[in-house]
Amino acid sequence: MFIRKVPHKDKKNRKEYCTYKLVESVRTQRGPRQRDILNLGVDFNLPKEQWKDLANCIEAIITGQKLLFEYPKEINISAQRYAREIVRQQAYVIAEKEDSLSDYQIVDVNSVNNEDVRTVGAEHVVYETIKELEIDRMLRKLGLKRDQIAVALGVIAGRMIVPGSERATHQWMQNTTALGELIGVDFSWVSLDSVYKASDLLLKNKDAIEKHLRGAEGRLFDLKEKIILYDLTNTFFEGSGKYNSKARFGRSKEKRNDCLLVTLGLVLDMQGFPKKSRVYEGNISEPITLEAMINGLYDKDIIDNMAYKPTIVLDAGIATEDNIKWLKSKDYHYIVVSREKKKAMPSDVDMVAVKTDEKHDTVLVKAGWVKNQDTDELELYCHSIDKEKKEEGIKNKFQERFEAELLKARNALDLKHGTKKYDKVVERVGRLKEKYKLVSHGYMVTIEKESKTGKAENIKWSRKKTENTSGAYCLRTNHKDLNEQQIWDIYTMLTDIEDAFRCMKSELGLRPIYHQKEKRCDGHIFITTIAYHLLHTIRFKLRHRGIEFCWNTIRKQLSTQVRITTTMKRKDNKVIHIRKSSKAEESHKVIFDALNLSHQPGKILKTIL
Repeated sequence: MFIRKVPHKDKKNRKEYCTYKLVESVRTQRGPRQRDILNLGVDFNLPKEQWKDLANCIEAIITGQKLLFEYPKEINISAQRYAREIVRQQAYVIAEKEDSLSDYQIVDVNSVNNEDVRTVGAEHVVYETIKELEIDRMLRKLGLKRDQIAVALGVIAGRMIVPGSERATHQWMQNTTALGELIGVDFSWVSLDSVYKASDLLLKNKDAIEKHLRGAEGRLFDLKEKIILYDLTNTFFEGSGKYNSKARFGRSKEKRNDCLLVTLGLVLDMQGFPKKSRVYEGNISEPITLEAMINGLYDKDIIDNMAYKPTIVLDAGIATEDNIKWLKSKDYHYIVVSREKKKAMPSDVDMVAVKTDEKHDTVLVKAGWVKNQDTDELELYCHSIDKEKKEEGIKNKFQERFEAELLKARNALDLKHGTKKYDKVVERVGRLKEKYKLVSHGYMVTIEKESKTGKAENIKWSRKKTENTSGAYCLRTNHKDLNEQQIWDIYTMLTDIEDAFRCMKSELGLRPIYHQKEKRCDGHIFITTIAYHLLHTIRFKLRHRGIEFCWNTIRKQLSTQVRITTTMKRKDNKVIHIRKSSKAEESHKVIFDALNLSHQPGKILKTIL
């Protein structure tokens, strides 16, 4: 084999250019001839003095010969890539019927070798879900080219299978995954720049993609948008944030107050499928986002003419009086958590069990409603045993800390250099009350002053008798036709949106974000949102078959199925290359059967060179 430089002239602009081809000499009945093996393209830039080494290395790989001496690393890597391309181009597909037929060959057993191992199990599940939701067709309709679609699908699948940065996804696409074989492209030629551009293209078509996914999931699972859940979360990213106008310091839900934040708003339906997402500033006030997000679900003329509008479920952070007035003005039903401080249960409320532990025959949550004449709402007072235990534990911990700090302040009165001035002691106690304001209002603290010196003489404290409101909360709704059980069941659907945020952050690599540009940061978040659409689709189908695995468990189990090339030398010195997926294990089959997928991902390819 050798490499030939072939000059060309463009017919349109008459410019000259060159392509490079890998050629071999063969004997024919008409004498020796030269045959093109592989077109290396116009971007082939290896120095001419290394052409022969590259050709020899490629020939040795595809014919199974041992190299007499080591070639440089760059030549080895290029030769491996070109050799794989030659084998794939000359391979023929073995159909399922042909696979069951016998094909006996005389081979050298000692020459059998396995190479080019790529993971395929999780990729199989993700790619089939992509096709089921018709994401590839939708991207084609949006005008993306074949290579752009392949890279975009690779970026989305990478976020699900190996969550990380776009750079890490690029490495995975080139060196680890067999996703390219399932799609029908070679990811080894994909550049890092094209991965970033794929993120930009997905973000550019965000509204169209979300609209398509919403419709596809609705048709696939017959979803009814009777209940809409809305909440926000924030995530942190590293860097100065000077190129991101949304980067703000705020209250971090991951306790990373040292980092800048951005906020994600997410709308879900009652089955937990995402409907709409939007990225806000890191310190956005939650209540002001509701109107834009709900209006964004429907066109204005559809909203005004809807015969039946969905019930909106909100947490306390968004359920302001202004938002409730807006929901009423638009004729939405709502169930929200009251923002008022916790109250004791009214004495005239009949409490009924809405959640029980059947195993131990105990009531976990009780609820009872009263009608509020002023607001024309039903107020559902709830008491949770688990919530009470949690809140009491937190309160006890803070009480212990508060009393320990008061004891330090009192002991300091007897120390040589301790704080004794009355004003300073009052200031110290005031700061402690502010620090532990969760429990300090339940204490009576007195500071005794010595009449002669004017210094503090003693600090005394005692707990006040307060009404126990631990475990209690109140729900508000304008639904008059629901009972206690129905109201509480709808409210608990908010755990679905909390689960979505948790999955995005822990299983899909939403945090931290390292991008500095605003559009790249938004693109990173949107790719994670698309990945969650796929993740929830997979889990929704599995749960209907009784499989409750989390996504981490699923992808770990599937990671052991790979595609591999087995090579062996025949008696006539020709080399057989067989490319196929490893046999599915029982843990794989359980998942594949639940999703109605083949146990054998990808095609079986055979090449004889």
